[in-house]
Amino acid sequence: MGDSRHWRGEAAAVGVRKAPHYLIFETSSGGLAGDSGDLAELRPGMKTQTGRLDCSRIAVNADGSFDILLAPEKPAGYTGNFIATLKVVDKPHPADPAAGPERYASYISGRQLFNDWEHEMAIHFEITQLGAEGYHPPPYSADLAARKIRQFGETVRNQMHFWNAFWTIPMGSYGKRADTIPGVAFKRNAFNQINVASGATGGGMSTNLYAGGIFELEPDEALIIENRIQLQPNYIGFQLSNLWGESIEYANRIGSLNGHQMAVDPDGVIRLVVAHRDPGVPNWLDTGGHREGFLAPRWAYSETPKPEQWPDISLKKVAFDEIRRHLPESTALVTPEQRRAQVAIRQKHVQRRFRVF
Repeated sequence: MGDSRHWRGEAAAVGVRKAPHYLIFETSSGGLAGDSGDLAELRPGMKTQTGRLDCSRIAVNADGSFDILLAPEKPAGYTGNFIATLKVVDKPHPADPAAGPERYASYISGRQLFNDWEHEMAIHFEITQLGAEGYHPPPYSADLAARKIRQFGETVRNQMHFWNAFWTIPMGSYGKRADTIPGVAFKRNAFNQINVASGATGGGMSTNLYAGGIFELEPDEALIIENRIQLQPNYIGFQLSNLWGESIEYANRIGSLNGHQMAVDPDGVIRLVVAHRDPGVPNWLDTGGHREGFLAPRWAYSETPKPEQWPDISLKKVAFDEIRRHLPESTALVTPEQRRAQVAIRQKHVQRRFRVF
């Protein structure tokens, strides 16, 4: 992988191939979010995180590689990177009270967060079952293929049902329901209260802070978002999506911005503009023509900060023609040529990130 000095708290290298800005792995018991198709999976205790490791604690070899051992417990004398796949809990499982206290991880999730899209490169991983090297797996039979196809269909159906119910009921995207979560429910042209990632709100990186809302804009309207940060996070991101939670185009349009891509005003405030067309300012988020959609800011930390250190975020709706009246006089003018150059960097990065050869 590329240069990773920024993982160790050093200033990031400039103009060279780099590792992703932030990397985190988590192991958990239970299914992936949404796979059950039932909101009951949000109940406390349905899933248990057994281990976590982020790049601030990953030991990197001299050649730029690293290994991570996943096992129920760390072997005696082992000093390398390790994530536990077993956690013993003291509360019964809500769906199976007779189950023992052991929670074994059923999956590992990982996130690579990119800041400098021009120079940060995706890491490609290999998973090896220790002791199985050199052996071939069982033949892929017709019965196994049929079972996998049925499982695939069930997963797609369940995911559709779960997320439709999730956005509608606990998150209240279309109005308050009986089981909408107070304070966390999404508002129109406003943010909910900042919250820590949890099973009740759909999961996410366990040390992340999240907020959310729904933009609803006519062609001649815009949102101006102000983000004030006390404790600098490892990563700041802001993403637009449609009401299915699908990202608005982020390669050929600017449907997302991160801390590296955002301009910070002289007073330390990050001001973003959500609009249907280019207002000629640095921190424009393009709706891609969607009249409504989700607003998704996130702040990633290695350890969850105290509430008094949490960021503050707010927004207001303004007329498109009056955007600059609500921004500092120092706000730069972004020309069409500069915007195309900005998008070109995004296009190249996304092609590299998802290449298959």
